[in-house]
Amino acid sequence: MPTFHDFTVKTIDGQERTLGDFAGQVLLVVNVASRCGLTPQYTALEELYRRYKDRGFSVLGFPSNDFGAQEPGTEEEIKRFCTTNYDVTFPLFSKVHVKGSEQAPLYDFLTSANAPPKGSGEVVWNFEKFLVDKEGNVVARFIPPTAPLDGEVTAAIERALG
Repeated sequence: MPTFHDFTVKTIDGQERTLGDFAGQVLLVVNVASRCGLTPQYTALEELYRRYKDRGFSVLGFPSNDFGAQEPGTEEEIKRFCTTNYDVTFPLFSKVHVKGSEQAPLYDFLTSANAPPKGSGEVVWNFEKFLVDKEGNVVARFIPPTAPLDGEVTAAIERALG
């Protein structure tokens, strides 16, 4: 049975990166977009990252243009937008498809996990959140409007960190 750590993806700078590099860390994986009503969640995602990074936690952002063409820019434009407007320091990756016939293998893995409270199934919008434990298993999934600093999210992160 594959885990999150078995996948290789491209960073926002175009470098291949194995997600095995994150083994032993708790991760919040989020499909992000620069022109969405939920884009201000970047602020809270960065706050979460800074709050927990010293305990072995990271946020991983995967830009996607799958919903309302709300991430039309190039990787360079996305990176500049995130750092300039939201001071994002957590890892960002190249644009991916999170649903449909061109869905990235990583998102096929994430969406097939029956993780509470949402369960399995297609990503419904930008800023859907998947919590991955230290062993690379999806242990929680939150719908897009769920704020990153919501008590349900932080409690799940705390449990995964141990």
